[in-house]
Amino acid sequence: MKKHVFSGSVFEEKYGHSRAVVAGDTIYVSGTTGYDYATGALPEEAAEQTRQTFRNIEAALHQAGASLHDLVQIVTYFTDPDDWDAIGAVLRDELQGIHPANSGVRVALIDPAMKVEISAIAVRSA
Repeated sequence: MKKHVFSGSVFEEKYGHSRAVVAGDTIYVSGTTGYDYATGALPEEAAEQTRQTFRNIEAALHQAGASLHDLVQIVTYFTDPDDWDAIGAVLRDELQGIHPANSGVRVALIDPAMKVEISAIAVRSA
């Protein structure tokens, strides 16, 4: 049995996906960026985008009955290697004590203003 989690992002309706899908105790979080869904704003700085990305992932996990502490894997997509240290510092802060597996992949994202996107997998604690 699957449960779908939606954030209200225009991309979910436009492209037919969910923010997250819950299958049993595993939660698959779609690629998530730093847009603040309440205001529609996207911070300019990579570090701030990364912080907001984690707030968006955290909200999806909460709707799925989980938290950041349940993360087991993330994939961090970034556009500019010069931003990696700033992104990495936020990863360290947000993932303190959690330590999921992580891959960093340099990409071009859909919107040139986007500097980071993170997908995640979490397993709800028993």
